[in-house]
Amino acid sequence: MNKAKVTTLKISFVCLILLLSACTNYEPISVKECKAVAEHTQKVLGKLSPAYNELLKSCEAESDEKRGCIMAATKVGQMIQCNE
Repeated sequence: MNKAKVTTLKISFVCLILLLSACTNYEPISVKECKAVAEHTQKVLGKLSPAYNELLKSCEAESDEKRGCIMAATKVGQMIQCNE
């Protein structure tokens, strides 16, 4: 392979690593922010959303990282990935 291809491959690999790490590290959200998390969840899930009180209880039982993942989600599919 020529140098240009090797360099491009290395840059692509570094970008992939950065992208994957950015997708898995979420800013922790305190349990004190559960009202905002529940409201955000309702907005993202729309008609699929459980009742607000149920979301609030669920939020309080979750980790700071999982709350951060939920707050970062803008689509239902992204929110589902927070449970994996």
